This record gives sequence, structure tokens and C-alpha cells, in this order.
Amino acid sequence: LLRHLAQKHRVLLGTFVDDPQDEQHVSAVQNLCADLHVARLRPAQARWRALGSLWRREPATVACYRDAGMARWVRGIAERRAADVVLVHSSAMLQYAQQLPETPLVVDFNDVDSAKWDDYASRRQWPMNQVYRREGRRLLDTERRGAARARWSLFATEREAQLFRTLAPESAARVAVLGNGVDAAHFSPQAGAASPYPAGEQALVFVGTMNYWPNVDAVVWFARDVLPALRQRWPAARLTIVGRTPSAAVRALQGEAVRVVGTVPDTRPWLQHAAVVVAPMRVARGIQNKVLEAMAMARPVVASAECADAIDAVAGQHLRVCTSAEQFVQHIHALLEDPALAQSTGAAGRARVCAAYGWPDRMRWLDGFLAQAALGPAA
Repeated sequence: LLRHLAQKHRVLLGTFVDDPQDEQHVSAVQNLCADLHVARLRPAQARWRALGSLWRREPATVACYRDAGMARWVRGIAERRAADVVLVHSSAMLQYAQQLPETPLVVDFNDVDSAKWDDYASRRQWPMNQVYRREGRRLLDTERRGAARARWSLFATEREAQLFRTLAPESAARVAVLGNGVDAAHFSPQAGAASPYPAGEQALVFVGTMNYWPNVDAVVWFARDVLPALRQRWPAARLTIVGRTPSAAVRALQGEAVRVVGTVPDTRPWLQHAAVVVAPMRVARGIQNKVLEAMAMARPVVASAECADAIDAVAGQHLRVCTSAEQFVQHIHALLEDPALAQSTGAAGRARVCAAYGWPDRMRWLDGFLAQAALGPAA
């Protein structure tokens, strides 16, 4: 997205870094920007700000991303009248667009984040279910105010867009789908790439940020409800969890049946040499990029219906879709038992994402939204 914008526009980027390992990429981002402001998000301070929001009428999500330096940087842009269009990514960053009230606004919500908190609430006990339900209400207020001002509000799928039209009917006419994509040239099988797995292992892999609750819930559930039954048939089957910042609950899974890797420099070898890629999220909004990337790597994917429903693919042909632990066991068993089936499923999945999720088409749509916004703010 940033590379595309930099080809046609003078880009001023304000962003957060919440992981010291991401600092190595700042210089590459700087090369694409006329101006760059990077705010360091310290998790402990963000948690305190989120806790303080409970006593104020604001979402914790907004409080987490409040930063005085970022606010000053945006005010400077406003004073210089340096921006023709503001492109905001995610509801947490809408607070900074308020400082540019005269500049046309496009919001890339990606997902309806407020609905995500409602999903969390439905799966938690008191008192956290009440905390999450409150966050959903407060964040929806923020989303609606942002959408009311925006020329366009963009979402990753039609399902998310339609949900937001229902929740914010006053902005429904300015809600559209941008969609996610996958770099199929980067995420493609590499001849001669060494396998990170021991010889003889039936490698199942999950890739994701591992302090993100839906991902944590997914692997804990899979290790508890799917893996034991699967290993009765396939003793060499082992789940490998790849992704930064594994939580305590994830680290506790480490053992004979589960390997917790943490951060890796490149996820592609872990995907390419997996027997099966699993995506067992029980809470999932929008398109799961992890699924698109695994399909692009031509590996068979077994996913929950919550993940698969947002993907333009045919269940049973491009990936396997499950609604229960028993179905996960059955589908993975079938793929392990028949390598030719696994190979053909992976090849069909790659062909599908190459055809349906190329970035150039997505970027043409974005160009159109930005050009319309530049004509002036929404009526």
C-alpha cells in the first residue's frame, strides 16, 4: 500500500512501533515518505492509558494510541496545510484526523473493530464480558463519528461493509469495499528452500501474532480439542506456532505435541514445508491475511468457517473448512493420508489467491477513492 502511494503521491506518514524488532524497518519506510513520524508504543504505558479510559467516556483502543508527539506532528501538518487528503488506517487513529478538520478524509477501517469487542464479550465471563461490551459500544461511537465526516469508509469484505452500513446507517452511502491482497510473488514456493522441521515430522503450522487474543484462543483450543485425537492416528503430527510475542498461555503449550517458535525472520519456509496449515480462529473479522499467504505458498489450508467465510474460495477445492473439532481431525487426517490430495489442494489454493487477491486491482480502487475525496469533503 505504501509503495503504491509513494509512486503517485507525496506521502506524510505517522505510525506507531510497538515491537523493538520492527525498528530495523524504519529506514525502508522512510525511503517511501516525504515526512515520517514514528511514535514508540510502550505496552505498559498503553495498558495504563487503557485502564484510565474506564473512568472516561472513551474507548480503551483510542486511549492506547494517544501520543503527544504524534498529535504535535499532525498539528504541524495542519498549520502548513501540507496534506490534500488524509488516509486513516483503523479506528484507533481517527483521533488524529480530528486535527485536520478541513482536509478530505478516507478511513480504511479494514474490519468493524467495535464488533470484534462484542465477539470477545460473548466468549468471556463477568467482569471482563462487561468491559469488552463497553469497549464495543464506545468504539462504535468513535467509528460512527469518523465515518460521518469521511468521504469514504473502506472495509476488507462486503460482509464487514454491510455490517457497518447497518450499525451506521447515516453513512451507508459512503461505505465501500477495498479488500486485502497478497503478494503472490513474495509468498511463493522457493525451490531448494531448507525445511525448518525435523525429518519424519507431520508438521502442522499456525502463523500469527501470538499475543493477539483470537490467535491465542485458536491455538489453545486446537491443542486441547483437536491435536490429541489427531495424534492418536498420526503420532508424528506436531503443531508449530510461529509468530512474535507469544503469550504465557501460548508458551505453556510447549511440549511433545506443540512447538512454540516465536519470531522468525521469514515465515515462508515454515509455511512451504508444512504438511498442513491450520487456521482455527473462533473469533475472526475480515480477511485473514495469514490464510491468503498460506494459500499463496501452495499449502493445503484447514480453516474454521469464521476464517473461510470472508475468503472468495470454494470449500473442498481451494481449502478445507471446519465447524467443529471433529471436522478439523477428519480434514487433516485426509490430507496427511493422501499427499496427492494435499498437493492438489495447495495448488488450487495458490491459483485462487493469484486470481482473486492481486494487489494491483485493489490499488486501482484506492486511487479512485482518494481522487474522489480530493474533490472535497463529504456533503
